[in-house]
Amino acid sequence: MLESINKLLWGFAAIMIVTGGFVFTKKFGGVQFHFKRMFSSLFQKNNNGGISAFGTLMMVMAGRIGVGSLAGVALAIYYGGPGAIFWMWIITLLCAVHTFAETVLGNIYKEKDFKKIYKGGPMYYIKNGLHKPKLGLLYAIFILIAYVGGFIGIQANTITKSLNIIYPLSPIIVGLILVFLTAIIIFGGVERISNITNKLVPCMTLFYVGISFFIIIMSWNHIPQVFGSIFSDAFNMKSFIGGFIPMVMIGIQRGIFAMEAGLGTGSIASSITNSDDSISLGYIQVIGIYITMFLICTSTALVILNSNYLTLDFADMNGIELTQHAFTNFLGNFGNYFVFISILLFSFSTILTGYYYGESSLKYIKKNVNSFHLTILKVITLIILFLGAIMSSTLLWKIVDIMVAILAIVNVYALYELKDDVKSEIIYDKKVKCDKMNLR
Repeated sequence: MLESINKLLWGFAAIMIVTGGFVFTKKFGGVQFHFKRMFSSLFQKNNNGGISAFGTLMMVMAGRIGVGSLAGVALAIYYGGPGAIFWMWIITLLCAVHTFAETVLGNIYKEKDFKKIYKGGPMYYIKNGLHKPKLGLLYAIFILIAYVGGFIGIQANTITKSLNIIYPLSPIIVGLILVFLTAIIIFGGVERISNITNKLVPCMTLFYVGISFFIIIMSWNHIPQVFGSIFSDAFNMKSFIGGFIPMVMIGIQRGIFAMEAGLGTGSIASSITNSDDSISLGYIQVIGIYITMFLICTSTALVILNSNYLTLDFADMNGIELTQHAFTNFLGNFGNYFVFISILLFSFSTILTGYYYGESSLKYIKKNVNSFHLTILKVITLIILFLGAIMSSTLLWKIVDIMVAILAIVNVYALYELKDDVKSEIIYDKKVKCDKMNLR
């Protein structure tokens, strides 16, 4: 039943995401290809204080660079073949514009909570922009279920699976350790989460990409063959209905899961900055999309496709087993430890960001949220984190995929309805920049 629901929702979601990608790219002048503006925005100073734009980028990337970048890519290759990676690249280039739009809208329609901290995201631009508070409420509920439930659960499950390949430790013990470490941070509030992710994300990204590139350079003579298999398999039309369409769908599905473009979640974290420059914030978040897909995910894919992954067969597959096998194939036993450390850092940072998304949703659902309510949410988060460590991987992935599809459908609908607001902000930004140049 879950599989049937998953296919139906993703068929609809894929049409909306891809169509939206073309519409928004044309409407906003291909903003996802304005690379010069992206990098200039990254180093732009925020004079309003609070959490910096760079801090929000690190926080959003902490949510993006998780299981999807390592285990999700492995699943895409295992079930969809090498060609699924090509479609992940295409969906990234096409749909990075979703991230730009949702970040801009999140900043336009954000509000302040009882602690005078900004809060924003799709539920707020649905309420304040579309004037549909009930739809905003529905989105917030699904975020709460998807992230505090599914996303956090699959992170814990992946850490457990990865560790068990090295050392068969009881999932109960692993779950308790994760609960303890997570509790220390989330009870410190959003600023502590931001401070941790600011330090963790750059270090773990350089660490993972550096080792991956070392493997790729070691096997450089096989790289042309790997890219050849990606492109040839991407357009293998021999079995159109049974092979090509499922491969494209898997590429879209895993790509959206890995980078979260179109889900609206990135705008939840990016809205906490005090910056009023919505356009620059949008460009900064597009950088995060490209780093996630073209550095982390592609590194994972190239290492796997260079290995003997076709000889493997898994039951109740999480995906991390395949990634771990590929790195071990090149690095020996060190590969096991390397992937475990990577997935521990990636998944742990995603757990922290996932909790923050859940907290933001709760603040929307219940207007007068106090410390007691947040404590209850934190306890529930820790319980689900523990359960995720001991649950079936297959079941968790199905639940997460369904939640992702629902979030994408609601958010892309809102983006389409509010696209003129984004366009107006782009026009205003251009006018301001022209005025500044004339003054100089």
